[in-house]
Amino acid sequence: MAPTSSQKSRKVKALLAGGLVLGVGAAVTLAAWTDQEWATGTFSAGTFDIEGSIDGTTWASHASSGEAAALSFELNADNLTPGDKVAEAFALRTAAGTTYGATVDLIEASSIGDNASNLSYEIFTVPAIGDCNADATAGTGTSIVSTGTAFSAGTPTATEFNLAAGSTADAGSSTVLCFQVIAGTGLIEGGDATATWGFEATSQQP
Repeated sequence: MAPTSSQKSRKVKALLAGGLVLGVGAAVTLAAWTDQEWATGTFSAGTFDIEGSIDGTTWASHASSGEAAALSFELNADNLTPGDKVAEAFALRTAAGTTYGATVDLIEASSIGDNASNLSYEIFTVPAIGDCNADATAGTGTSIVSTGTAFSAGTPTATEFNLAAGSTADAGSSTVLCFQVIAGTGLIEGGDATATWGFEATSQQP
């Protein structure tokens, strides 16, 4: 039997009602709860520098062989005779603002001149500038380069040493190196020799 017009109307109303219910259901969503945390950091590089002094009072940076500090003993052979020994001190320290300690290595020892092969040297640490003289010995400190090392031998195997850290305002305590130079029996009269030593410091990471 074909549905009557009243039955069709009820079905349409039922479908419309169902559509309304579905429509209301599709529009309802659950609220999403969120929260955030943020962090930021600022990073600044430190500074690292060492400086040297021949008198323990005036300090400066000598960053290349061309800016080398001139030790006050004479290395000109015309001022020496065979068997003579001369000595001079050179102090190193970390500069103010350098808050890391340093490990120091001898990275170059070179010489030029007629008497380069007729001179030998030794380097060791002493407690203070005034303790470095021709009679001083390595027994009071640390031997860096052993006695009798020839200038002409090039850069020797040397003992590394440490420099204490400074602070933001103050330099670190100094380490004093004593250089002793001995004239050999083959010293050429009137000849000369010039030696250059280079040291490199590496920061000690905490």
